[in-house]
Amino acid sequence: MEKSRLPDSISMAVRYLPLIALTGCLSAAGAAEKVSAQRPNIVIIMADDMGYSDIGCYGSEISTPNIDRLAARGLRFKNFYNNAKCCPSRASLLTGLYNHEAGMGNMVTNADAQIQPGPYQGFLNENCMTIAEALRTGGYSTYMSGKWHLGERQEHWPLQRGFDKYFGLISGASSYFEIIKEPRTRTMAYGNKSWTPPANGFYLTDAISDSAVAFINSHSKEKKENPFFLYVAYTSPHWPLHALEEDIKKYEGKYASGWDSLRNERYKKILRLGIITEKYKMSPRTEGIPSWKEAENKELWIRRMQVYAAMIDRMDQGIGRVISTLEKLKKLDNTLILFLADNGGCAEIASSRNLGIPGVPIGDKGSYDSYREPWANASNTPYRYYKNWLYEGGIRTPLIIYWPKVVKGAGVLTGQVGHLTDIMPTCLEVSGARYPKQFKSISLKSLRGKSLVPVFKGGTIERNAPIFWEYAGGKAMRKGNWKLVKRNGGEWELYDLKADPTELNNLSVSQPEILKAMSATCQNWEKEVGVRPAKDKSGE
Repeated sequence: MEKSRLPDSISMAVRYLPLIALTGCLSAAGAAEKVSAQRPNIVIIMADDMGYSDIGCYGSEISTPNIDRLAARGLRFKNFYNNAKCCPSRASLLTGLYNHEAGMGNMVTNADAQIQPGPYQGFLNENCMTIAEALRTGGYSTYMSGKWHLGERQEHWPLQRGFDKYFGLISGASSYFEIIKEPRTRTMAYGNKSWTPPANGFYLTDAISDSAVAFINSHSKEKKENPFFLYVAYTSPHWPLHALEEDIKKYEGKYASGWDSLRNERYKKILRLGIITEKYKMSPRTEGIPSWKEAENKELWIRRMQVYAAMIDRMDQGIGRVISTLEKLKKLDNTLILFLADNGGCAEIASSRNLGIPGVPIGDKGSYDSYREPWANASNTPYRYYKNWLYEGGIRTPLIIYWPKVVKGAGVLTGQVGHLTDIMPTCLEVSGARYPKQFKSISLKSLRGKSLVPVFKGGTIERNAPIFWEYAGGKAMRKGNWKLVKRNGGEWELYDLKADPTELNNLSVSQPEILKAMSATCQNWEKEVGVRPAKDKSGE
């Protein structure tokens, strides 16, 4: 693949923007009909590895005024679910299917790996349709800025799955300041060309925000008669912990009281906000996490959380620029904006000892670290466990809906249960685009989710079918208020989420008939979507 590098003569402020605005375009086959500007623009913004309580309007102390603004004028879901892991979540979001049905039963397949077609092939398959493909067929212009993580080979990149223009990280994670080449090269791309960022002055979160703004601006000049779909997939706050010093300084002293204090403060705020009630008991610290009083190397721990907060802060600043651009162009009121995260806070250990330069402070270029389990425990307040796990801490996400023309009320909270598979049917309904039985002469699988539009208008949706999850041998199912869950190699656990929403009271022994019926249903679903036994353990 051809590598592209932008000329040094272009100032750093706009070094990568002109080409984003002018190149990477792939026209829709058959020239889709132009559609009325009254149909809303759609912007989906996804954070990466961000916990349930990591933004201000869901309980955080981190400064997120722009995200909070969307919530203050919009709708917040209290019970919305992702798939606990990067690739599976992105697959369900874009296709409206369970991730196995879309070819992403686990993680992305490396570009040089041998492909085994099916539920675990590691890229989006041909018998699914993305939101971008559906909306472009319906007359929308389609853009993406950010993390793809749904296929490393060029034939599986965004422009091949319905996006007119793309800029971002094809791979799952990299340095925010440069491209990591060891132990495996991460790929960034403009359109269909791989791209290397400039040696100095580059920060990935800003690049994602700036390119999103550039797409909106170029659209308003080139195709203003058409509505647009924009998918902004931030890598923030996924490890490695990298932030700009000006943002890090804003959080000096903020975390000196430690994770126990932080969890308590967030819990109190979530209660005040009305997102939870007193029946949401605070989950205990996970076994193995010391109390803050007993923790060693406190300054190092403080620095980790300080950088993590700065990463979310910078993402919010970029979202503010997207909002301001829409406002300036008088498009904001006719734009549906959705904000959510791909999984819960991440307890994984990414260590500078392995990839970073020894002695470089956490957060700086050349470091490579993560904020780790104790802080992830705080990020997911009040729930248990983390990314990779199918307990509520791994699969619950904030979901904010902003669409002032339709959303009834301001600062509204809903207890409606929803899942990533609902995003596709929602986009189809508001855009008027259709989901055909066949696409490119290949039969499509039926959508799994429900449109959320009735909830926008103050109503409810009937969800008769259960919601299912499987990742790395861990399994879960929610039917009504009952939740069935187990980790790889473990026994089924059963929880009544109405009485026990933080999963503290396992009812598997006292409710054997419910467990038996639900586990049988789950087993049938596994056969239907092609779940296979996992060798690796959930949570590792």
